Amino acid sequence: MLFSDIIIGGDKTPVVENIRKHVREGEFNKKAELDDPVLSDEEADKAIEKYNKRHANKIGFFLDSRPAVGIINLGWALIRKRTSFDGLEKIEALKDKGAIITCNHFNPLDSLFARAVLKKTRHKVPYIVSQETNLAMGGFNGYLMRRIHMVPLMKRPNYILKTFIPRVKELIEAGEFVQIYPEEELWFNYRKPRPCKRGTYLFAAQANAPVVPIFVEMIDTDKDDNAQFKELKYVVHILDIIYPDPDKSDRQNSIDMAKQDYEERVACYERVYKKKLDYKFSYSDIAGYNKGLKKSVSDK
Repeated sequence: MLFSDIIIGGDKTPVVENIRKHVREGEFNKKAELDDPVLSDEEADKAIEKYNKRHANKIGFFLDSRPAVGIINLGWALIRKRTSFDGLEKIEALKDKGAIITCNHFNPLDSLFARAVLKKTRHKVPYIVSQETNLAMGGFNGYLMRRIHMVPLMKRPNYILKTFIPRVKELIEAGEFVQIYPEEELWFNYRKPRPCKRGTYLFAAQANAPVVPIFVEMIDTDKDDNAQFKELKYVVHILDIIYPDPDKSDRQNSIDMAKQDYEERVACYERVYKKKLDYKFSYSDIAGYNKGLKKSVSDK
């Protein structure tokens, strides 16, 4: 329960109301969390430089990250019995090839699910693409962020072209998996798939990398996790792998691959939740949220 309380992070009412507002306005990739760090360009450069310097010292990073890995393993141990997998055999088709792995972004530690998929099939962990502001995050989540295998992302064209894309290519050519959230912003426990931003698939096309889409289904239980949320069960669905078409431009590939990823998520959502996707907000869209369970409020 203590670990769950840390991950949930206190009162989520303002976050849920931000999600409700963004849905009404059709802004599906907008920030919903509160108090995320804001960095100047100089601060962002320093944060990335410090992280990269720490990561380059392989022995030092290994030793420094051991407590964080222990915490991550504890977190997984607490939800492992409530998690099942569908489609693991699809990863085997990639053999030793690297890939980009995408996932719906609904929890600060939802990378645990991609990590579990790769541990089961490839015996390795993903490199996680994360905004540079996460390197300045405080508290428990910030501590973990600075001690995982990460590819920092800054939305500066020069950085993306000269630093970020070459790093992604390097990792994929080495047979690694790079996890990117095409929905961009975290929407806490939001069940529905959101439109995918094209950048993820442009990176995939430029690296000639397949994309492995994951959609995590969330099922409410009758057990309280904390005062606001029920404990959840999870089903991790590995969807059909998406490949760039060598006869298409990188731009066209990015458009088509983003469309296919989103369509696969929509089809999975409709299949597992047994209803057509729409974007009329209901508090039941927030998995486990007690307000939705008690009032069944919807926003027309």
